[in-house]
Amino acid sequence: MHMVVLTKGVPDFREGQVSFDEDGHLERGKTPTVMNPNDRFALEAALQTRVRHGGRVSVMSMGPPGYKEVLQEAMETVYADDLHLVSDREMAAADTWATAITLSAGIETLGEPDVVFAGFKTADGETGHTGPQTNWCLDMPLVTHVISLDIDEEAGTLRAKRLVEGDIEEIETVETELPAFVVADPEFEPSYRTAGERLTLKDLREETRARAQNYEEHLTVRDHADINVDPDYIGLDGSPTIVSSVDPIPKAPAEREATMVDPDDTGAMQDVLTAMQSAVGDGDAGDAAAAGGD
Repeated sequence: MHMVVLTKGVPDFREGQVSFDEDGHLERGKTPTVMNPNDRFALEAALQTRVRHGGRVSVMSMGPPGYKEVLQEAMETVYADDLHLVSDREMAAADTWATAITLSAGIETLGEPDVVFAGFKTADGETGHTGPQTNWCLDMPLVTHVISLDIDEEAGTLRAKRLVEGDIEEIETVETELPAFVVADPEFEPSYRTAGERLTLKDLREETRARAQNYEEHLTVRDHADINVDPDYIGLDGSPTIVSSVDPIPKAPAEREATMVDPDDTGAMQDVLTAMQSAVGDGDAGDAAAAGGD
């Protein structure tokens, strides 16, 4: 069983400023980047499949060289057997369509996977287009908003529960043939039914964390020539989307102040206790003080 998981680096909004060029394109090389949060659910779905059916999980991304660390994050925090980055200047400033063409060509260099997983949408663009568009290029059955799944290897089928139009109140069960493309919903929750599966999960987690320490040994980087795509159809040249304007992302203001208190400073601790008493009442604060003394 071979699973491919698509992931993407997104701006780390916790870092404050996000850099754009004069044309309104995000300068990813100058912006702190983390793995897209929604992609974790796709990784968890692939890991569950790996636990139950064996095989291997390949994680792929398209982006600048700095995305190597995004792939490392995927390997370390969830799971990956091998990592794949498609990257060169010809791919820069791609919209979702040009990205999908690039990713689908990258996937084809790995052979024909049994399942391709993608996250629901990214934290920057929030279009939710890249997964389904990549699937369109690959011409696989597509199941979106998946919240649970299982695979029957003998029958060659995938059975999934999915939210109908993203509505958590309406769930349907669908079945399709493999190979298939799965878009995991943020409501996805992995399930490990037996002690054997939980032990396998524990072992795989330990293995992937160890592997991530030397992730470059498991990383393959390919450019547009390696994946056999025409530069006219990727990157900015291959992107029909026009960005009319971009609003800067302001740093969120702090809503409250924090005061550092040395626990050995009796006077300062008394001030804290007094503040607690005024906020919650003498009886509750006394209970809190007694608990602290224990």
